[in-house]
Amino acid sequence: MFKAYKKQDDQNTAAEAGRVPPGQYVTDKFPVLHYGNVPSYPDVEQNWDLRVWGELETTARLSFAEFRALPTVEIVTDIHCVTRWSKLDTRWGGMRFSDFLQAIPALLPTATHVIAHCEYGFTANVPLEVLLHPDALLAYTYEGEELTPEHGYPLRLLTPGKYFWKSAKWLRGLEFLSHDKLGFWERYGYNNHADPWKEERYAE
Repeated sequence: MFKAYKKQDDQNTAAEAGRVPPGQYVTDKFPVLHYGNVPSYPDVEQNWDLRVWGELETTARLSFAEFRALPTVEIVTDIHCVTRWSKLDTRWGGMRFSDFLQAIPALLPTATHVIAHCEYGFTANVPLEVLLHPDALLAYTYEGEELTPEHGYPLRLLTPGKYFWKSAKWLRGLEFLSHDKLGFWERYGYNNHADPWKEERYAE
């Protein structure tokens, strides 16, 4: 009983500290939410790669080994799901998106947006400036462990300051665009901007 009261006190303290957006509740769990099947990679080193194309000097492809050889960082951040749960102080590892840009062909000056292309044709659109934030990652560890398949193994986007659907799972490609283009969930009625502090859950 006392633990339950303490948990509620912790939640209230976090809300008062300005870390929990309106309409959200804090959870210790990490719910699994996705549409369709979870992809499997029996031989990920041979069958997985990451492609980049669009507003770049040229296209490029990184194998699993090439990507995992790139320098990594670890960050701690809060995440907020459109279904109203928030999880605080989550620890992620991977490559900072801004550093990744130094490892691929140069962006053209016209690049303003990014489309994350994922397994089964899922996409998520994010302004390039959002991904230049130091907490934006190409992530493959969570709490010091390899991502589980349900949470995006072998690679997912981690998009700071947005509802969690913008942190697309099962990433396979990054397309750089000179304009915005709606992603999968945005085409089905989710808000294009996804700011949890403004409760931008669904399109008008």
